Amino acid sequence: MSAMLEELEAQALKLPPGERGELVRRLLISLDGEPEDTPEEIAQAWDEEIARRVAEIDAGTAVLIPSEEVFAEIDAMLRKAAL
Repeated sequence: MSAMLEELEAQALKLPPGERGELVRRLLISLDGEPEDTPEEIAQAWDEEIARRVAEIDAGTAVLIPSEEVFAEIDAMLRKAAL
């Protein structure tokens, strides 16, 4: 890590949580651009997606994968990426 990055991190960590969150938001926008939807619209979309997934689970139509399998697959992907 460069000295400048380390100094920026040290300064950022001294900020109150709300200001750190705002800094993160601004940095993400600098990488990804402004979100197309408002925070409320994004939250609504997530609520709808969660409701849809819960309904699929309740109806028995969702394909559930045991967490052990998911974590094993992630571990394998990380090992492969490290090569």
